[in-house]
Amino acid sequence: MTRVLTLDLGTNGARAGVYDIEARKLIAKAEAGYPTRHLPPNRAEQNPEHWWQALGQTVRQALAEAGNPEIAAITVATFASTVVVCDREGAPLAPAILWMDARASEEALASEQVEHPVMELCGGSNAVEWLVPKAVWLARHEPALWSRVEVICEALDFVNFRLTGLWAGSLMNATCKWNYDSRARAFCPDLYAAFGVPELADRLPQRIVNIGAVIGPLSEAVARDWGVTGAPLVVQGGIDAHMGSFGADCIAPGSMLLIGGTSNVHITQVPDDGARIEGVWGPYPHALTEGLRMIEGGQVSAGSILKWLSQDIFGLADSELPALLAAAGALEPAETRLLALDFWMGNRTPYRDARLRGAFLGLSLSHDRAAIYRAAVTAVALGAANVIFELERQGVAVDRIVMAGGIMRNPLWLQATVDAIGKPVGMFPDDNLTLYGNAVAAAVGLGLWPDLAAAASALATPVRVVQPDPARSAQYRRLLVQYRHAVDVLTPLLHDLADGILAEQPA
Repeated sequence: MTRVLTLDLGTNGARAGVYDIEARKLIAKAEAGYPTRHLPPNRAEQNPEHWWQALGQTVRQALAEAGNPEIAAITVATFASTVVVCDREGAPLAPAILWMDARASEEALASEQVEHPVMELCGGSNAVEWLVPKAVWLARHEPALWSRVEVICEALDFVNFRLTGLWAGSLMNATCKWNYDSRARAFCPDLYAAFGVPELADRLPQRIVNIGAVIGPLSEAVARDWGVTGAPLVVQGGIDAHMGSFGADCIAPGSMLLIGGTSNVHITQVPDDGARIEGVWGPYPHALTEGLRMIEGGQVSAGSILKWLSQDIFGLADSELPALLAAAGALEPAETRLLALDFWMGNRTPYRDARLRGAFLGLSLSHDRAAIYRAAVTAVALGAANVIFELERQGVAVDRIVMAGGIMRNPLWLQATVDAIGKPVGMFPDDNLTLYGNAVAAAVGLGLWPDLAAAASALATPVRVVQPDPARSAQYRRLLVQYRHAVDVLTPLLHDLADGILAEQPA
């Protein structure tokens, strides 16, 4: 039997799984968490060493649960862009800057003014979440640290280096987050120079490896430490949610993967015909599979809003959440007479605006926890539907949707999202689709299938289809009109609040 180890490094913790290729199933998995340090006004950091400790713990647990089988390959996926600065030996020089960290909003906004052919491949500007604006911020605001940096990389590259001793970037991450020219297979030093960081081209991992291609063998030291037997190859992965597209077999144009979690991610592909699509990240040529362009949409804050509201604001324990869900679920979406905007950490798409902020509109003294929570769920669901609305408005087909992620553990949020989208949605049976997508890449790296599309089709897992409620979908369509109108009206004020302009005005 061929067993592969599939690793997923996410915002809240690490997960490891053992996947049986012949049985086409995950036979064991484990997870371990690590802390995030949030600093005002918009920073989020983690310790990369905590990732490594969590990965070791989860791998040992998953291997023990699976009976300590020999492992043929290992594939890693991670959150992006979570950026590590380190020396050539992989020692971090500072805390990792999380994808949700918005300190580089000015650098991201300034990228709109730079004209370069590669900028057209990412929608004309860089997002605050990406590696390049974070690098520019470091060079400008922490020059002493920046001068010591020998390697700046993604969390994925850091982990793969620890596994193999080799620096290798993923074609997916490089294309989506580094302004890498995926058609020419080349870095763009002139573009980095225009951003003010010409040295960036030399500090990134120089070897760019396709998803499903071999990086190198697992180091003997790691194998001993983690208890991995066999002679596994480390096969290139990519961004966690994006790798889930292979597990869901959502590769062909017309299909979409929607991962609902701390943030929401919408992944779909379109032909490489040069057609311009606004308000999204991409379309990125060859980022997911050769010959197609990948589109990434999504929401920076989704499940994180609901967790913040129930735990931090309402002070509820996990055991009290079912009662809140029941009370909120008894309310129709429009019954609350509230409208919320889901921009707690800015908007990823379709507005591409890191300076938008969250809002509740229509509050009165009659509103209780259930109504406020229901309005927040509605806002997150409308945000997901708005991404699809914008794509379809521009002619992008969305005929098949598969959903996975932490959203599966919140039935109210799940059904609200299906109703707001207004289309049947396939529910993946496991809340972590990334582990399955990594197994597809590992299988290609082992030569078991000729390409990612063939492996994804062969290893596809059946999904359960959930239908939208027609009456509620009609409510959401009306609410979406109000949601979009509120964005148009409130954007200047939300920008002022984000920038602190109102606080600086004299009394």
